[in-house]
Amino acid sequence: MLSQIPFSNLFLYPPSLGLLLLVIAVLFALWSYKRTAVLFSTLGLGWILLWSLPITSLYFGGKLETRYAYVDAARAPRADVIVVLGGNTQANRANWFEPYNRATAFDRIDRAAALYFAGRAPKILLSGGALEGKVSEARVMAKILRQRGVPESALILENDSRYTYENAQFSDRMMQGAQLKRALLVTSALHMPRALATFIKRGIDALPASSAPQITLPDDEPLNPWVPHIRSLEASRTIIKEYLGLFGYWLRSWV
Repeated sequence: MLSQIPFSNLFLYPPSLGLLLLVIAVLFALWSYKRTAVLFSTLGLGWILLWSLPITSLYFGGKLETRYAYVDAARAPRADVIVVLGGNTQANRANWFEPYNRATAFDRIDRAAALYFAGRAPKILLSGGALEGKVSEARVMAKILRQRGVPESALILENDSRYTYENAQFSDRMMQGAQLKRALLVTSALHMPRALATFIKRGIDALPASSAPQITLPDDEPLNPWVPHIRSLEASRTIIKEYLGLFGYWLRSWV
């Protein structure tokens, strides 16, 4: 889990790292190391500027989101179970460069329901423990799916996992216990490369069935990818987290 890496949260959001570098620059300036101060000032401001540009999010986020092609639910492969990972990405908005619109919001639950009603798998395994309080993400997702018409008998709840590796570990145990072999894995497109690699490393026969990519230029508003945009900075935290997560999982041989 990324939060297990010491001080990682400080560096996830570019303004935080940029401010830290500027503070270091001030200290060097006070110690009369002017060239070093200029270097750290340039690095700090440059890091913030880099991630404020939509082109940066489009490139680095797109490299992850397009790793596996998005397909409509009706065209997705068949499996024994749909595994849905708990989590939320940018308030589920359809496009990160647009304001949140509840009417167009689409999350992992929507994707799982669409796959289920398209007959892609007869079971849905919901994986996610309680991040706060006592109610697990799996229970919350199950309630929403029942409201949308998915029968209780189709739902399997995994209530203990806290991060992606445990999603795979605990889901694997439950799948083996229920004799479920092949899984359609549902998560955000950005998270899919790390999630799928983790599941496959566990020996699970998993196929990608992510939500549609969210880091794309909006159709209904002009946006210059080379001009700084506040939502690029908002998106940067999650993008950087995924790259650090992939690196951390690789170091631990989890992917």
